[in-house]
Amino acid sequence: MQVLNFYSTIFADQLKRGRKTATIRLGDKSHKYKKNQAVLVTIGYQHSPREKIFDAVIDQVEVKRVRDLSPRDIEHDNPEFRRVEEMIHFLEQIYGKSVTLDDLVTVVRFSQIIDNPPTVTERLRGIGGAQN
Repeated sequence: MQVLNFYSTIFADQLKRGRKTATIRLGDKSHKYKKNQAVLVTIGYQHSPREKIFDAVIDQVEVKRVRDLSPRDIEHDNPEFRRVEEMIHFLEQIYGKSVTLDDLVTVVRFSQIIDNPPTVTERLRGIGGAQN
């Protein structure tokens, strides 16, 4: 299984609360992440123990220039940000190098996989809603 790892423990709370539903990675990572792929979302540093946050499915993988990031792309990555300038500064801190408006990034949107969520189970049984 592929791992979608985050280095900063700041993200643990955002991930657990469902506030972080995307990651913006520097460069074209479309070869690494694919739509409908199951991933393990973790927090931790390379060569160190990592905390499993949850299993997830990748909903969308989109490669674009930094200048083309929408406020929505940025907000799904970090609920505290909306502007491209904030994202550039953040990426520079993470990657330790200069980031420009022309650099490519990959926006990976994901959804947590929940074991037997009640709404889905109830719908499958025909309880409390329209049946398909």
